[in-house]
Amino acid sequence: MTDLNGASALVLGATGGLGMALSTELHERGAKLTLVGRDQSRLDAIQLPGARHVADLRNPTACAHAMQAAIAHAGTLDIVINAVGVVAFGPISELSIDAMEELFLTNTFIPIMVAKAALDRMTEAGVIVNISGVIAEQNLPGMAAYGASKAATRSFDEAFAREARRTKIRVLDARPPHTETGLAGRPIEGDSPKMPPGLAPEHVAVTICDAIEQGDTDLPASSF
Repeated sequence: MTDLNGASALVLGATGGLGMALSTELHERGAKLTLVGRDQSRLDAIQLPGARHVADLRNPTACAHAMQAAIAHAGTLDIVINAVGVVAFGPISELSIDAMEELFLTNTFIPIMVAKAALDRMTEAGVIVNISGVIAEQNLPGMAAYGASKAATRSFDEAFAREARRTKIRVLDARPPHTETGLAGRPIEGDSPKMPPGLAPEHVAVTICDAIEQGDTDLPASSF
């Protein structure tokens, strides 16, 4: 069990639709926030108390600096939530190498680099949350590279969770169904297909925060 009241929570990708919903829910449960994004003005526009830290987490050094910012703000680091992500659409025959590299750098390598940076900086019984999404359970044509980048994160979480137990850190892999975060409307390449209405980010945030508090280590799409 993890009590969010008074906990130091670092939210990566805080300016995104889900990151903002998670930040709001964490605040309502009493967490001390450190919010990370790439744009200072967007961070400043978030109407929540807490520290702001501008960083491009594709740089491994930036991942470590984000951890240090949370510790400097709250004195400790209890929870790390990675809500950073990009999406691309289209068949593999049309997807550029640049897009493929960006998908895996952001969706796969950032979670790995964040985990590496967090391990020796978090308190005992800390929690790392990665959001791989429903696409990690069943990939789809037209989203093959994106789905593969998310499935890689899910696979990483499965093994990393066992390693992290040695330092008493809990790893939670969350796989919400399509959520109305606006990400699908901002692909780095390709055109967004028509999708049915998704879940509200606020609902997903509540479910993830409940799972953090309840001690869960896996949050499949069926849990949402």
